[in-house]
Amino acid sequence: MNILSIDCGTQSLRAMIFSNEGEILAKVKIDYDPPYYSKDVDYAEQDPYFYWDTLCKATTQLHETVPELFSSVIGVTLTTQRATVVMLDKDRDPVGNAILWLDQRLAKGTPDFTWWENIGFSLIGMKDAAEKAWRRSTANYMRQHEPQLWNKVDKYLLLSGFLTYKLTGNLVDSVASQVGYIPFDYKHNTWFENPKHYKWRMFGIEREKLPDLVKPTELLGYVTKEAAVQTKLREGLPVIAAGADKMCETLAVGCFSPDIGSISLGTTATIETAFDKYIEVLPFMPPYSSIIPNKYNPEVTIFRGYWLISWFTNEFAQHEVKEARELGISAEDLLDKRLQSIPAGSEGLVVHPTWTPGLDKAFSRGAIIGFSDKHTRIHIYRAIIEGINFGLIEGKELIEKKTKVKMKKIGVSGGGAVSDEICQITANMFGIPVYRVQTFETSALGAAIAAYVGLKEYSDIETAVKHMVHVSKQFIPDLTDYATYKRIYNSIYKELWDTLKPLYYKINKMML
Repeated sequence: MNILSIDCGTQSLRAMIFSNEGEILAKVKIDYDPPYYSKDVDYAEQDPYFYWDTLCKATTQLHETVPELFSSVIGVTLTTQRATVVMLDKDRDPVGNAILWLDQRLAKGTPDFTWWENIGFSLIGMKDAAEKAWRRSTANYMRQHEPQLWNKVDKYLLLSGFLTYKLTGNLVDSVASQVGYIPFDYKHNTWFENPKHYKWRMFGIEREKLPDLVKPTELLGYVTKEAAVQTKLREGLPVIAAGADKMCETLAVGCFSPDIGSISLGTTATIETAFDKYIEVLPFMPPYSSIIPNKYNPEVTIFRGYWLISWFTNEFAQHEVKEARELGISAEDLLDKRLQSIPAGSEGLVVHPTWTPGLDKAFSRGAIIGFSDKHTRIHIYRAIIEGINFGLIEGKELIEKKTKVKMKKIGVSGGGAVSDEICQITANMFGIPVYRVQTFETSALGAAIAAYVGLKEYSDIETAVKHMVHVSKQFIPDLTDYATYKRIYNSIYKELWDTLKPLYYKINKMML
């Protein structure tokens, strides 16, 4: 009586069999090579069938290596990277490649907003953000630059919807997977009902192109005969709706209320909580649909988050990569050991981690300030970790301001959470306890929780979490380091955006 949970991420796909106690009984991980490819500057694409073929390869390996466990699976669930778009034609074949969330191409021009809408956006200081959202829409870009392909598009799906279609034959997706430049009404968990709502014009997608939606824990469909042949799954297995990766992670660390934070130290770094009211932490930044019934997940994002660690390793840490290889350990393990030699605050080196701009900082760039002759590449490594956390602390304050509830502890997920040293730095910077649960595969665990509830193995989400989520380690903050970080945050980091904003703006104008 086990669940197969499939996690289709940005760098790899994992297929895992979970018990009803949250234990991973078997796992196959397949790294992508390459994760995506770029035909030109700003492009990030992948063949949609690459994801499907990788899924089939992973489930086939499970079938071959643990046949008895594989046959014990009673249901399938799915979580994926967010905001990656797959478009299908009338024959249900992909129209071009999947456009990843990393893609930075922009439509040209300005949106067709009414006079009143333009005034409203200007009054709340979000006119640039509204126009950036319009330009970021893949549909708007396709309509302008690839009209021959756009004219073939019959269905506009996120990656989760595409893989669900391949498994079940149904054009349906989970409410909690809808994250992206799409006309989704986050307050009411559905597509906007009013056809004249500005979001339809903002994102340029007709309602008939979008999939039907179901709530988390509900049935998406059953594994088809064709999918069974390719995946080795049993035909007729139920496929249960879960949510996108960050929603699943938040569930899997037991985040049910606003006094608990959920931090994902992944390719995109995020801080979220769970709240029972619709609140926009920033204008235009809706809380996403939670897997927990009648809850929302307010979120603040650091785009490229722990991608910066990979960037640093590739660009500056080849010496450590070579040394780690000789020692038979990972470069990350070696770098984590070196972190201990650098004091809190990286001796005045501070990173502004906005390498990729968000809607609230539409023309932001990244920065590293405070260099002196004492700084080494390990200082840079630690400053990147601290800079990401400073950005997340800023997000924590924004969320707390809206919920009017202080976070008392934080659960961490994602690749960065594997490191004890990074978890301890995080606790020291936030000044509250940080904890990990029993597995680093929290996206897949959250999806498995939803599936067990959907199949009535547990009566509700909260009961399932009590049985399936177990705190494995807690990190208590060092209050001396916390005081150091608080001074840096208040006196330096919080001033970086206002100080650098005009320079970022000039750089972007020069690069056009």
